[in-house]
Order: sequence, then C-alpha cells, then structure tokens
Amino acid sequence: MLAELQGKGLLIHHWDTDGICSVRLLLEHLSDKNVVNKTPELGNYFLTKNELNEYSDYDFVIVADMSLPKDNILKLAKNAKVLIFDHHLGQEIKEVFHQNPIIKGENPDEYPSTSWIINCFLDNDVNLFALLGVVGDHEQKIKNNQLTYTTITNFCNENNLTFNDMLKMVYLLDSSYKIGDKKAVEKAPRLLLNYTSANEILENTQWNENFTKLNEEITKQLEQASDEINGTILKKINTSYNIISTITRKVAWESGKNTLVINTGFFEDMDQIYVRSNKNAEPMIKRGKDLGFKCGGKKEVLGAIVPKEKTDSFVEEIMEFLTKK
Repeated sequence: MLAELQGKGLLIHHWDTDGICSVRLLLEHLSDKNVVNKTPELGNYFLTKNELNEYSDYDFVIVADMSLPKDNILKLAKNAKVLIFDHHLGQEIKEVFHQNPIIKGENPDEYPSTSWIINCFLDNDVNLFALLGVVGDHEQKIKNNQLTYTTITNFCNENNLTFNDMLKMVYLLDSSYKIGDKKAVEKAPRLLLNYTSANEILENTQWNENFTKLNEEITKQLEQASDEINGTILKKINTSYNIISTITRKVAWESGKNTLVINTGFFEDMDQIYVRSNKNAEPMIKRGKDLGFKCGGKKEVLGAIVPKEKTDSFVEEIMEFLTKK
C-alpha cells in the first residue's frame, strides 16, 4: 500500500518516543518518496487552522501515534490520501485507511505501541525502534505484559543491552518535547534513520543536556505536596516544561493509586489535565470530548487541554468518577 503513494507526502506524528520511532520506521520504508514530517504544536492533540491550511497541499498524509479529531482528518482528506496508524482509543474513521487494532476490539497487550503496529504492518523483523516505542509508552509496566516483555528481553540479550538502557533511550528521545523544542522533535526521526547503534542515542549530547535539566524540574515538582481524596491523588503543578505525563506516571506508579495532575503553566489560557487510572478511563474521555475539550487517551490514561475557567468543573467530574466505588 505505501509503495503506491505518489507525490508529496506529509507524516504527522506524536512528539514522544513512540511517535518519533513510528516515523523513523515509515521513513525507512518511504525512502524513495518526497516526504516531510511534522508534529502538532507541542501539547495539542489536534491541528490548528494554520496547520490545516499549511498541510492542505500534500498528495498523501500519514498520521502516526495520534488520535486527531475526525474533522481534522476529513479536512486533510479533501486534498490528500490519508492513512492513520495508531493505538489510542477513539472512533474508527472509515473515510480513510485507519490501522488501529485497539478500536476494532483487539487485545491491547498484543499491540502495545504504534511503532509495534507499524512494524507489523511493514512485516519487519523485531528491531530497536519498534521496541523503543513500546518501552516509551509503558516503561516498567511493560513487564506485566509477559509476551512483549519476553520479546524485549530477548532483543536486549542479543544486542548487549539492558532494559535500563532502553528506558534511558526513551528519556533522551522524549527530552526534546519535554523541553519544548518542536524543531528537535521533528529532526529526531531522521537522526535515528542515520544512527546505526543504540550508543549513538545514548551519547547524543543535546538530549543528555535536556535530560539533566528535566530531571531537576521533575524532582522539584515531585517534591511539591499532593492531596489525597478518597484514595485518589490530586496534584497541581505549574511548569513551562511538558512533563505532566511524566509526573503523573511517577506518582501513580509509586503509589499504585488513581492520579490526577493539573499543569497551569504550559499554556497561557488553557490547562493540561492528565490522569492515570486503575479504572477504565473511557467514560471520562468521552465526557471530555462531549464537553468540547481536546481530550484523548487509552484505557488507563486520560489527557485533556481545558480552558482555564472550565478546569475546576471538569476536575470535579473526574474526581467523582475516580473516587466512586
């Protein structure tokens, strides 16, 4: 299917390790095509009007690791052939090619990342980039997925790597978006295309400098007090770094409890809300979308961008949902 694509191509991808590695895999397969890659404005799970206008003159568009709103996709599809590779919750968009086994009812454990889905679609052997996307989306939790973790362990043993090496590479790749460097995010897939070993990722000077700055900020934010309400942790942060998912993950996994984090410092007029839940978060993802918020996630994760004046009411609804027996 990809071989049949003609003309100018655009790859739109998430800014994290899974999105970056997904595009790296696609770029290798599309090496004979005229393609560029872009990520949305960092923190946005949608395309702005300016982005949609800018992207209107491509012949084909591939969306990787992002559940963009249907109206965004249909706007792109007016002028281009659109393909989506994703593993997030959402609705199947039947007007375009939509490769997402999760929304078709398949077992999420068998499709732990978009990089894995793309790697299977391309019929590639197991490789570093397919697995980095998996580790990036699940970190230590992937050890609970015995089938996938065995694959990761075997790969590491064969390539003189450890699981901690994989985690460090994820943290380095994620550092560009967390520091707020959109251009570096977009440059990363092509860097990976030219890298021949894991050590080149581990020794990237800029990513290591970012990593040091981020660790200092993450430590500072984690040291701030959190509230616990009926077994659910509520934490407020104020930072210009895009670290809300990292903060939420660390708090939730250390405590084992439902966790809701609000960041008031990333956008001027909007707040970031992020949830890690032991309950199925799908009802609240749907509720957020019904309220008109940019909202998405997976079974255990909710991420939303909410106008500041509506943050308190939505947080109240989420907390009620999370604390309800």
